[in-house]
Amino acid sequence: MRLVAFEQDGRAVLGAKVGNDVVALEEVVPGLPQDVNLALGALGLPGSAAELQAKLSGGTKRPLGSLKLLPVVPRPGKVICIGLNYVEHAKEGNNPIPDYPAVFFRGATSLAAPGEALLRPKASEKFDYEAELVIVIGQRARHLTEANALSCVAGYTCMNEGSIRDYQRKSTQWTMGKNFDRTGGLGPEIVTPDEIPQGPNALRITSRINGQVMQDSNTSDMIFSVPRILAILTEAMTLEPGDIIATGTPSGVGYPRKPPVFMKAGDTAEIEIEGIGILSNPVQDEA
Repeated sequence: MRLVAFEQDGRAVLGAKVGNDVVALEEVVPGLPQDVNLALGALGLPGSAAELQAKLSGGTKRPLGSLKLLPVVPRPGKVICIGLNYVEHAKEGNNPIPDYPAVFFRGATSLAAPGEALLRPKASEKFDYEAELVIVIGQRARHLTEANALSCVAGYTCMNEGSIRDYQRKSTQWTMGKNFDRTGGLGPEIVTPDEIPQGPNALRITSRINGQVMQDSNTSDMIFSVPRILAILTEAMTLEPGDIIATGTPSGVGYPRKPPVFMKAGDTAEIEIEGIGILSNPVQDEA
């Protein structure tokens, strides 16, 4: 199943794609909470897949192009990010291969919807792109093992985990450089695990700026796999429905290039992940 979040009557609604249309899940699943964060916990939907598809086929269809899309999880409970999680990316920045993941957080105000403009802030011109696979949590989980970790996953999506590089390096903590308003695109869809039978660690991942390929790698280059990330995080914290985890970016980012390449007003940034889709955002300067 492929899910989108959109605005309807001033609130966020989770919908399932049926061809080029969208059916609001609250119309076909009795008792589904309206809040998107809680709705993600209902992805263990009642009935069989065939029954659900039959309900979707009979639901009210809205053309996808007519909807005002939101970040696929508009108000996530936690936005957890993993840094330096690809072997070649660590190398390009002259960083040692970590034996424990770098973990940091983003806030919901740093997110942007599919097609919405990313904002290059007034404070800096060093706005870097980062293609990332994102895990969307669908069930409450603590003390996972690598063997059972994927049981809590509702699906996966794409992120451009935009970084303001000079602010990222103003201290040993990366929080400021990762939380400028509307610098992280998220979407366009949540893709449930059955749509990617090869699993999350065998996916081609690329980024393009104005059509030029900047990053081209595979999630198999991750230092910490998706199950390993989930097991490590739940040693410390409870994951809850609607939490999202950005799993790091591959090599090819802008700052180590010679000369460096940063996003600027007028650019179009695209993130593509095999089996999941293409996230596209224009870039504009902050007003």
